[in-house]
Parts: sequence; structure tokens; C-alpha cells
Amino acid sequence: MSPKKNPIPEQDPNVRNKNFEEVALGYTVEMAVDEANRCLNCPRPACMSGCPVNVKIPQFIARVREQDFKGAYHKILEDSSLPAICGRVCPQENQCEGKCIRGKKSEPVAIGQLERFLGDRPELASTPKMAPKNGKKVAVVGSGPSGITCAGELARNGFDVTVFEAFFTGGGVLVYGIPEFRLPKAVVKREIDGLEDMGVKFEYNSVVGNMATAEELFEQGFDAIYVATGAGLPKFLNVPGENLPNVFFANEYLTRVNLMKANKFPEYDTPTKHGKNVVVFGGGNVAMDAVRTAKRLGAEHAIIAYRRTEDEMPCRRAELHHAKAEGVEVLPLVSPLEFVAGEDGSVCAVKVQKMELGEPDESGRRRPVPIEGAIEEIPCDVAISAIGTNANPFAKKIGGKMELNKWGYIVADEETGQTTDPRIWAGGDIVTGAATVILAMGAGKKAAASITKSLLGE
Repeated sequence: MSPKKNPIPEQDPNVRNKNFEEVALGYTVEMAVDEANRCLNCPRPACMSGCPVNVKIPQFIARVREQDFKGAYHKILEDSSLPAICGRVCPQENQCEGKCIRGKKSEPVAIGQLERFLGDRPELASTPKMAPKNGKKVAVVGSGPSGITCAGELARNGFDVTVFEAFFTGGGVLVYGIPEFRLPKAVVKREIDGLEDMGVKFEYNSVVGNMATAEELFEQGFDAIYVATGAGLPKFLNVPGENLPNVFFANEYLTRVNLMKANKFPEYDTPTKHGKNVVVFGGGNVAMDAVRTAKRLGAEHAIIAYRRTEDEMPCRRAELHHAKAEGVEVLPLVSPLEFVAGEDGSVCAVKVQKMELGEPDESGRRRPVPIEGAIEEIPCDVAISAIGTNANPFAKKIGGKMELNKWGYIVADEETGQTTDPRIWAGGDIVTGAATVILAMGAGKKAAASITKSLLGE
């Protein structure tokens, strides 16, 4: 048994920063079993309290230890339908692994890597036990993590489920927002295929609110609706020059590459600018995804510019570590003032204000304060804003009697997901604002239980 975590095999940083293949290569059987042996099998497993969907972590790890991989996989499926995805993109360090007792004195058990190890073994998968059809129909709006979790739970409970997706493929933010080198599209497709095997129907290129309102869906025979449209409207930096050519919002930039394969132009007909000097503003996972994508598109200088320090960045530490290993430069304590146009009218530089940390703000983090007269100009031929998102405006167009708050997010019960319209439930980022995949899944799971109880009286 290793005293520390079994290190995850990875591509060499100077190789992977030029390709879109997955960075982390996953555990071998031997590594997974050795890692499982590190689990203390606590009588009061704190790790479970850190999991938003309450995966029975010690129980599945015990089965890995015994090399009962099928049993381990199906133990996870009792609570989470997306182990291959969660094992890759969940912030385990702040959730299950952050609560691991072994981590108090050494390193926590690599719960996420064990989950991924099982999720990546398709031979373990089988169609789950399905309840008899109950004659009820549910529409799910959006095929991101919250939508597909809810759809899967409802299908298991005997409902006829149709998922309406605005894009031409399923997965939502899992495919348009997360790069291939972090979450391969084949992994997401495998999950979508599994739902179709369970009888879930997918209607692509279908924007609910345009092609049909909530009332029209009810007229078509749906008994309930679950809204999981996400929060994809970008936040603006609100500085001069933000509308210059080659100044992108991260969602647009990542969607062009992740979903529409702009990295393979002209093989695929979606172009994007392959910048040599790229500056990304933001400090979250999306900012890391954007700057690492730019590096793979040929950026010689790829910079993350953040108004606080590295310590305050909200991204996963693993993502920051990977970015720096790949040659990304971190420029802390700067804030954009103006994007400057070159002779061709496109962005050629950005003026930034140097900052210092003052007193803590309402978030508890020290507030960045401008240093008077400390302004510099950074050359760039691509600039990307990754400072967050706002509510998807389509929520309002869906209709029904749903209440929206002042920011445009849907008001829904925290425990059940039910909105102020008793026929409509909602969850994920369109309720909470931008959050994690696993929290969105938790919302979908709760909503499915509530819908089942409401429509069947169970």
C-alpha cells in the first residue's frame, strides 16, 4: 500500500500542450487496487458528507479493493449516473477528498480517480433495473449534467422522457464548455447512448421558448417539465475596445473549438483566430480551459491575468498546476482598462491596471485596489474574457408561471427543484448560477424524486 496517493499517469507537458488528447491517462488495475487499500473504511465516512449526490464511497472502494469492479461500479450507480464524467471534472479536493480522514495527516484517498477508473470500463455497464411504464410523460429542457441526470432517474422510475437540446448533440456544457483534453467527447457520448438505451428520447436543434412554450408542451401531453438550460450568457468586462475583432468571450471561444472543431479548420468549416500572444482574464476553471486551449492552438505566449493573486483563484489547483506545467504564465494583480486596436482594426494590446490587495470584501477575500499610476500595456493578438456568466435569457421565454429573480435565474425550491409553477421544476446553473457538474447533477436527482412523488403520489 502506497503511503501517498498513487500518482496519476499523464502526458508530458511539452507534448500535451500541442495536442487535444486527454492529459490524465487514468489508473491501471494494479494502481486502482493499491489506492483502494489506502481507504480506512471509516465507520462514519466523512467523505460521503462532501458528495452532493451521496455516493456510498467506502462501499464502492471496498469492492475495488476486492477487485469486484462490477459491484463497485453498480454501487456508484445507485447514487450517481455519470462516474466517468464526475471522476474527471468534480472538484474532489473541495468535496469528498477534502473530507477524507486520511488527508488529515497525509494525502486523501484518490476517490475521483477510482471513480473514473470504474467509469472508463464499459464492460461493467448494463441497463439499470427499470420500473414498469407508468404512462406519464416528462419534458427535460437541456442535456447538460443536470438535465441528463434528471432524465435518467425519471426513465428508471417508469416515465417517458424527452430531452430537448438546443445544440445538434447532447451533453450541454460537458461538450461545449469542457475541452477534449479534460473530458473526451466519447465519454459524454457513452453516457448519452446509455440514456437512449433506457428509452430516453433526444430532440436536438430544439430551443424550448422558440419551438414551443411550456404551455404548448403541456398541450402535447407532457405532465411535467424540468428546466436545466444552464447559465450561458457571458459577463462583460465593460471596458473600451471589448467589441474589437479577436476579443472573445470564453464560452464562444471554447464552443468554437470544443463543439465545432475550429482547431481542425479547414477540415471543419468553423474558423477561429490562432493567436500567438493570448491574454485570458479570469481565474476560474473556464479561464484555465481557455488559456490551455489557446496554447494548443499555437500560442507562444499564453497569459492568465487575474485581479487577485494565485492563492485567491477559484479554479481547481490541479488545473492551475497543469496550465503552468504546459507553459502558461500567470500574471496576478492586474485588471483590464482598455483593449487597443492595431492598424488592421483588430486587438493588438490590452492596457491593464496594476492592483494590490486591500481589506476583505463581502466574499471574505481581500479586495483588489488600484495602484495609482501603475498602468502597463501587454501585446496580444487574442484576448479572452472568462469572468463568469449570467442567466440564460431563454428561461423567461419558456413561459409558464415560473418566477425569476432580479438576475434572471429561476426561483426553485432548494430541496425539490419545484418552481412557483407546480407543473415545472428547475435546477442546475439556471437556478444557482454557475456552479459545478456534481451540484447540477444533485439538483437533477432531487427534482426527479420530487417529480416522481408529485405525479405518482409516491
